[in-house]
Amino acid sequence: MKRKSGSGGASDGFARILANTGWLLGGKGVGAVLSLAYLAIVTRTLGVADFGRFALVLSAANVIKTLVSFDSWQIVVRYGQPHLAAGKGDALNRVLRFCILIDLGSALAGGVIAGAIIILFGNLMELSADMGWQAWLFCMVMMMTIRSSPMGILRLFDRFDASALAETMIPVGRMIGAGIALALMPTITGFLIAWAAAELLCAAVYWILALREGGERIGRWNAGRALDARHENPGIVGFLTATNLQTTLSSVGQQVAVLIVGLFVGPAGAGLYRLANQLANSLTKISSLLSRSIFVELTRTHSSHGADALRTLFRRTNRLALIAGAVIIALILTIGHPLLGLIAGKAFLPAYPLLLLLGVSACIDLVGVSYRPLLMATDRASLSLRITFIATALLLGLQAVLLPIYGTMGAAAANIIAATVGFLMMGLASRRALDVHAAAEQTREGGA
Repeated sequence: MKRKSGSGGASDGFARILANTGWLLGGKGVGAVLSLAYLAIVTRTLGVADFGRFALVLSAANVIKTLVSFDSWQIVVRYGQPHLAAGKGDALNRVLRFCILIDLGSALAGGVIAGAIIILFGNLMELSADMGWQAWLFCMVMMMTIRSSPMGILRLFDRFDASALAETMIPVGRMIGAGIALALMPTITGFLIAWAAAELLCAAVYWILALREGGERIGRWNAGRALDARHENPGIVGFLTATNLQTTLSSVGQQVAVLIVGLFVGPAGAGLYRLANQLANSLTKISSLLSRSIFVELTRTHSSHGADALRTLFRRTNRLALIAGAVIIALILTIGHPLLGLIAGKAFLPAYPLLLLLGVSACIDLVGVSYRPLLMATDRASLSLRITFIATALLLGLQAVLLPIYGTMGAAAANIIAATVGFLMMGLASRRALDVHAAAEQTREGGA
């Protein structure tokens, strides 16, 4: 089959990226507005110290989930597309069931790790015995609410609108739960129950929408063994491992930072850092949204279009990310301080310098949002993993050095340095990947 080349394929792919990101951004826009509301309820109800303890529980749960969970949706998209195109629904179903088994195994491992962390470090995090049990139960809910696999089904069928609807269930659930907790149980326990219920609601909606959309196209659930997917899809285990480690490394530094801050400066400092980090990430949600859309389209363009189309699409997404990053930094500078006071109150205003530094770090990641998807789409997952490992090791190392000297500001500054180094390395690797892909295509055409 002849490949499409030039700007045609890139234009189609870029249009789909904008459309799919628009759906995701619409859902996240609703979530961002609601997050400001429920964040205000939690911070004003619990106060700085208890919010810090609440933040430590959330961060511990997120760290564990990040360590053991897999981005199964990428597996479904990457290895499901050939089966879908060939009408092999049963093979696609085995890929899906394989991902579910992996997710269940990671959930059990996460439960063991969560128990060990709470037993060993509960006192350092100032968690009572009762709070330790609550934290463990919350972690288990986080582990068992599998939604990455159904997310992959929806993205495989280009149903980013349905995926966005499912994602909004978390902020909607948290908003409703925060209101109920405020009225009936205005404690850390009450808000943990609300957050856990939101996770369950999101997972349920994801599965309902995915099964409805997939229907007969995702094959029979009793067709063969799930483990047969390993032999039917060469490279699936290696790709699964690389994506897991990469997601773990790229996310763990942010969550571990909150725990490290809590150990060094106590729950109050951890609460301020968590709040600033959450607000900064709320302003840069477009980064993760673009990354999801970009991965799908770069994978499709790499397999069905020419090197020129891939390079053109890459450049257009880079320009879009640069504009978005500049706008977000301007927003942090202009409305960040009053927004912080409006949401959390005067007690949390000392978090503004942290918000500024963490916002800049997040925007650096946003500007380079196309790099990792390109390396993954061009079969360079191992290279992307090595770069992520270096950047994460640098982040944690700098935090260990700067936090005791400069406190939370040092931890935030470490994020900027590590993000800059990772951005430069990913950029060089991505441009090299494009050159190698173009040279390989010219060689094939010359041989033909």
